[in-house]
Amino acid sequence: MSNESQNGAGHLQLAENLDLTAVTPLHQSLLTARGDALVIDASEVERLGGQSVQLLLSASKSWTDDGVPFEIVNASENFLSALELLGVGPGSLHVKEQTQ
Repeated sequence: MSNESQNGAGHLQLAENLDLTAVTPLHQSLLTARGDALVIDASEVERLGGQSVQLLLSASKSWTDDGVPFEIVNASENFLSALELLGVGPGSLHVKEQTQ
């Protein structure tokens, strides 16, 4: 985590499998990044569990409430499909549209 991107925001690469066992490490990474702009890369996500979605929704709201930039980029098809299956719109997580 905590690699600085070109715009000065922190960078977090999501794990391939965001199941229940991934929630605690993800939570710790988000706590460490709190207060700074954050770009989350979801390109490698193959599985996305409900608990991880809840955590990402909470983080999105926290960053928004703090007035700090937060976005998810490079969302994999599996990440987007899991959001759709759970009834979560990409906009509520600040998923940046892929331009290809």
